Amino acid sequence: MVARRPGSDLPEPVKTITAGRSDQGRSKGDPMVRATSRTTFRARGVLLAAAASVWLAGCATVEPGGPGPGGIPAGKAAQDELLKSAEHRLVVDCLDSRGLTLTARPRAPDEDRVLQAALFGAGPRELSVTLATGATVTANDDGCLATARHQLYGDQRRWFRAQVTVDNLRAEAQARMSADPAHRAALARWTRCASPPGSRPRSDRPDPAVAARCARETGLEEVRARLEAAELVTVRTLRRDELTTYRQLRDRALRRAVELSATTHPKKGSTHS
Repeated sequence: MVARRPGSDLPEPVKTITAGRSDQGRSKGDPMVRATSRTTFRARGVLLAAAASVWLAGCATVEPGGPGPGGIPAGKAAQDELLKSAEHRLVVDCLDSRGLTLTARPRAPDEDRVLQAALFGAGPRELSVTLATGATVTANDDGCLATARHQLYGDQRRWFRAQVTVDNLRAEAQARMSADPAHRAALARWTRCASPPGSRPRSDRPDPAVAARCARETGLEEVRARLEAAELVTVRTLRRDELTTYRQLRDRALRRAVELSATTHPKKGSTHS
């Protein structure tokens, strides 16, 4: 999944292969705000081996029977691990049905291309969400990863839109905050502090210690914390429909993941349902 700036066909630097929040990049001028709109969500050739390693090594099964309803673990970390394990199993089954295996070993370029297409999909990207920040996130819906998420969440299109939106709520709040006069005034003070007349360092890349000190002394740190919290409340209200969909589909996926964890995984080469 690739985040692009409007009018650009060039992907931004790699962050992760899944749609969602980015911690890369910074919003214009503010040294304390990270901007999601500058993030990519897929660089297939680079990430394929990493994806294989994550799925192969990081998929410990979460057993059912936790304190949550229907065997769903109560803690979010355990729930996330359960979903990751279920997604891994479904991806492996999908690749197996195509005669492919997800491994971390080096592959020839032709093998890589085949596995990339099977895992991430090929052709035009059918899924697209344009965020309030201006970033557009796109993805294929024909790869094994999309198939696995459709099986888990029940509706890949609705899940894609809800997940991308919810994972970028903070970025939207930060974009709204940057237009506030109080934030602009604090940022101007910070810029003067971090780059006084005659200094060589640029204000967008000051010494970290200087940046932190100026953020405290100019009030930028306090203004940002106050405004971001308020804007998050506003944004969550504006995106309440997407939040509701996100919770509903995640709950559905957790129930499905519990069912999968309670069944025996078919041996490779057997028929997959």
